[in-house]
Amino acid sequence: MIAVVYFSRNTLFLMVKFFNSNSKSMVTIINFKERNKDDGSSFFVLEVQGGIELVQSQKTGQFYATAKKAYIPSTFDGITCTALIGTQMPGEIEKVDCDPYEYTVQETGEVIMLTYRYQYVQEQKPKQEKAPWMSGNPDAFSKNGKAELAVA
Repeated sequence: MIAVVYFSRNTLFLMVKFFNSNSKSMVTIINFKERNKDDGSSFFVLEVQGGIELVQSQKTGQFYATAKKAYIPSTFDGITCTALIGTQMPGEIEKVDCDPYEYTVQETGEVIMLTYRYQYVQEQKPKQEKAPWMSGNPDAFSKNGKAELAVA
């Protein structure tokens, strides 16, 4: 069992989740933001968050809990985006390399250079082989009137 406490200025959110070794990776839509295109029109992006991770501080050596976040562009309006908050989707947040860019740490105001970003990766479903009766091959069926596979 893992308990996650999420808080912002006016909100306290407690999530308790039970995991087993067969659990699938899930992300949760936690917010949305309006962005502007080059042509001046706007669109909404969904902010998704992965599961809890424990990370060891490089300065203190202590562990702290965190979660990766990413943004997914959408075609939804603001009302729909609001309704989607809390929805879980299969997938995970991955760290990917990118061109260097400046990032301002909100807590300290420090400007740092980053060469990575996080992106949502949809869970890949394993391909399943079709059963012989789903193949569309008429030779896969018995021709003797009995419910058994024909021998080729």
